[in-house]
Amino acid sequence: MAESVALDPVDLHILRLLQNDARTTYRELAAEVGVAPSTCLDRVTRLRRSGVILGHRLALDPGRLGRGLQALLSVQVRPHRRELIGPFVERIRALPESRALFHLTGPEDYLVHVAVADTADLQRLVVDEFTSRREVARVETRLIFQQWECGPLLPPEHPSSCGPEGGL
Repeated sequence: MAESVALDPVDLHILRLLQNDARTTYRELAAEVGVAPSTCLDRVTRLRRSGVILGHRLALDPGRLGRGLQALLSVQVRPHRRELIGPFVERIRALPESRALFHLTGPEDYLVHVAVADTADLQRLVVDEFTSRREVARVETRLIFQQWECGPLLPPEHPSSCGPEGGL
């Protein structure tokens, strides 16, 4: 598990702004947070080097790219052994339909978010790319009707407290 990084209010403000628009210029960021552009550049560079900022991504609409049907595939792998996990993960991540892959606890081992053209494409994907693999014991498919993005991921305001009074 990654170590947390100490962030001050200026760092948090910069992260909030960049999460809402990663194309914001250093000059605009600096003006908004009240620091010099060079200071802002130094802070963003430090946030990148420390691993807080992982990168910048372009968000695409799968429907406008001909992949309007999205689903979550719960996948059970048997036997669940390390020598099978690596190749399985590599293959699923390489599929153009894969949007996200999660390794889980519980009865299912993986949850895969996929985007496909239609139900026939989803069936082809499940049969040809998942259930045809020897290590895949079971696949359960759930269609996604609607999806919402959530707010920025920022550290808790008071990381040392565990409740309203700081106790457990």
